[in-house]
Amino acid sequence: MSGLGRRFGDFWAVKDLSLTVEKGTIFGFLGPNGSGKSTAIRMLCGLLEPSEGSATVNGFDVVRESEAVKRSIGYMSQAFSLYRDLTVRENLDFFGGVYGLRGARLQERKDKVIELTGLAPYVDRRAGQLSGGWKQRLALSASLIHEPDLVFLDEPTAGIDPVARRDLWDLLFQLAGEGKTLFVTTHYMDEAERCSDIAYIYLSKLMVRGTPAELKALPEVSPAGTRRWALSVEPPAQGLMALKGHPEVIDVTLVESELHLLVPESANLASIRDAVSGLKVGEFRAIEPSLEDVFVTLTRGMAKV
Repeated sequence: MSGLGRRFGDFWAVKDLSLTVEKGTIFGFLGPNGSGKSTAIRMLCGLLEPSEGSATVNGFDVVRESEAVKRSIGYMSQAFSLYRDLTVRENLDFFGGVYGLRGARLQERKDKVIELTGLAPYVDRRAGQLSGGWKQRLALSASLIHEPDLVFLDEPTAGIDPVARRDLWDLLFQLAGEGKTLFVTTHYMDEAERCSDIAYIYLSKLMVRGTPAELKALPEVSPAGTRRWALSVEPPAQGLMALKGHPEVIDVTLVESELHLLVPESANLASIRDAVSGLKVGEFRAIEPSLEDVFVTLTRGMAKV
């Protein structure tokens, strides 16, 4: 895509978006709510005409050949959008028929996606009676029924439990290993870490793009003359409040049960420790920035511009 943009009245939902996604990769498309991710995906799926710029998907122009784009891709939405009153088998029959599959070819593809996603025990169960994780497996099966090379997954693990999340990602890795290209949006940083490449969009514009390792190495994330430390404090929320505004703490964030701090290299760690001395405090541990650190730092920086 090159210079892709979409305007609604005077508001630009997406502006000047230029990206190339390599075949066979898991591409993470990240950004806060309202940043333009869904609008961009709708344009790439041929559902929304751009106001400016151009894009090709699987070799098809998203404006001139939008119907060919739709036939060549799979799409899995955040909200379960299949027919709840139909069984697993009936849903796959329906979506296979939408893509023109009939007879032996339809049966072959149903058997393949059912085997891939482990849906065999549930093929005669109504979709509305499946648990959240199995609904997502069914949605993934429907998006793969016509054997697309590119699949868009819009927050595919939202609202499902950690075990189901891990299992679904195992399936995504398997698909990528088979040469599928996966375009994934997520708010989970541990999922973003699994992506081959990441683009981060904020307030309609692309902020940064690279591998997880490249993004963590950005100079604006850990400026020269600073270090990052983790400190275990109980209760952690009280520790967070005690260190916010501390003269030697540039930034502090609560990550799981630890405080992650960005401080000058010359910072007096004993002084920082004294600020939480009334709490149960562990040892300082030097850390590298996480992807959460990357996006929080970049977003806060843009918000100040």
